[in-house]
Parts: sequence; C-alpha cells; structure tokens
Amino acid sequence: MGNSDNSDGRQGEVTLILGGARSGKSRLGEAIIGSAKGMAVYVATAEARDDEMSRRIAEHRARRGDNWRTKEVPLDLSQVLSELLREEQPILVDCLTLWLTNIMLAEHEAEAEIEALATTLVLARAALVLVANETGLGIVPDNALARRFRDLSGIMNQKIAAAADNVLFVAAGLPLVMKGRNPAA
Repeated sequence: MGNSDNSDGRQGEVTLILGGARSGKSRLGEAIIGSAKGMAVYVATAEARDDEMSRRIAEHRARRGDNWRTKEVPLDLSQVLSELLREEQPILVDCLTLWLTNIMLAEHEAEAEIEALATTLVLARAALVLVANETGLGIVPDNALARRFRDLSGIMNQKIAAAADNVLFVAAGLPLVMKGRNPAA
C-alpha cells in the first residue's frame, strides 16, 4: 500500500468499505491499514453503552497489534480527522454508521456533519479507510426515526463513496470492488 497521486492533490488513498453487520468489513479495514508501514491510527466511533458493545470493542482491540494507536471519537469526527490526516499515518475509521447514530442521538445537524466529513477526506496524506454498514438493503423501517436514519445512512455512504478512491462491498468476508481497487489484494 503506497501513497497514490490523486487528481485533487491529496497523496493518501481513501477507501470506503461497506457491508452488512458482521460481514468482515472491520477485518478487511484492519488488513489494509495494518499492511502499511509504521504506526497506524484506529479511530473508534463506538461507545460502550451495554455489555454486548463492550465485548465487541474488546474483540476489535484484541485483534489489532501493537502498531495501532486508538483515538475514541464518538462525535467530532471531521474535526479530529482533519488533525489526524496531517500526520501522514494510515487511519482506519470504524464505523461511520455508529458515528451517524451518535450525531443523531446528540441532535446534531446530520447533513452538515456528513458534508463536513466528505470534504475533510481531501486532507488525506496516507491511507485512510472508512467502514460503514449498508443499511438500505432490508425492509422499510416502521417508524420515522428509523427511516430517517436509513435515509441519512444512504446519503452519507453516497457522499463518502463519491469522495473515495476505492469502494468495497463485503459479504461473508468476501470483498467486491465497486470503485477503484482492493488495496488488500
């Protein structure tokens, strides 16, 4: 994985990994970033609100090696990323869907936050991988909040995919290249 020369002037390659729950998205992101040389940054958006989430967070931490620095960022993702992206270290953001949940629960202006995140990606100076769930493949939710979340998730994924060099869809642990290339291949 090396730096790519992008038409917008940034040196880092941005990869979005989409898929369903427990599809292998995080493992693929860890493999892409873990293959880069030196220290990597894991930007965690999850908050341990219950025992199940605490176990999932512990599982993710146990999988990563000693060359990972964790930064917990449940809300201010664009601001923190704009600082981290200047350090020229590879970064994995896991997961945009949980971040969207956090900003909706905090009653932040989701559309503005999504737009700010998409414009921040041009600052990438090293590999940047973002993980998100694809929530729009199931049934139509039965309540307004869930429909709003599904719609915002789709909007977010489209905006990040448009800004990314690579977009991968993962099902059953198998990546499908939707745009660009698979940096793990």
